[in-house]
Amino acid sequence: GSELAGWAMGRWTYEGIDLNHNFADLNTALWDAEDNDLVPHEFPNHYIPIPEYYTLANATVAPETRAVIAWMQRFPFVLSANLHGGELVVTYPFDMTRTYWKAQELTPTPDDGVFRWLATVYATANLAMASGDRRRCHYDDFARLGNVINGANWHTVAGSMNDFSYLHTNCFEITVELSCDKFPHASELPQEWENNRESLLLFMEQVHRGIKGVVRDSDTEQGIPNAIISVDGINHDIRT
Repeated sequence: GSELAGWAMGRWTYEGIDLNHNFADLNTALWDAEDNDLVPHEFPNHYIPIPEYYTLANATVAPETRAVIAWMQRFPFVLSANLHGGELVVTYPFDMTRTYWKAQELTPTPDDGVFRWLATVYATANLAMASGDRRRCHYDDFARLGNVINGANWHTVAGSMNDFSYLHTNCFEITVELSCDKFPHASELPQEWENNRESLLLFMEQVHRGIKGVVRDSDTEQGIPNAIISVDGINHDIRT
């Protein structure tokens, strides 16, 4: 239960797979295509397909990961957060550095403004993050950054769920590091709930921001599934 437990404690599954790095790396394929001027005419800037090697029966993919991917593909989520422990900060994509050999590098998505807003909404309403008395968890002073950071600018993660959600689905996902203590005691859980309750509600409410509507056939008035929506100046489309 102590916050002195190592960051890797409880990280791997019984099979020895780190679920935090287990999703398909779609970033590399996208960035290689961008470098070769193939996006979006020959290579998509969204709904990037899963590489064939990742779908093989002997691929190192946990059953938990496969189940989550199937879940994402079945339901058209648009907003998500995954909850971690061991720090007090909200991170947003990209989680993987564009320069492959760098451990840290600011790597924003085309929707960086939206992601920074979503992260800030959560962080400013979180009682522990917003407290004037908060201390550093470890070495990084995230309070001076507003308790938000681009994931890759903190530490690179290839195959994260955040990046996969953004590049393979319509979903915008962030990571919330809930507490300095990675394993809080049961007696501390009620306070952890109070710290995050309003943040969770405010975050969910952000699903109502932006433009909504139905894309219809002009002749039949029927809705058009999988219509591609492009916004000028944002090199990342979404689909109905």
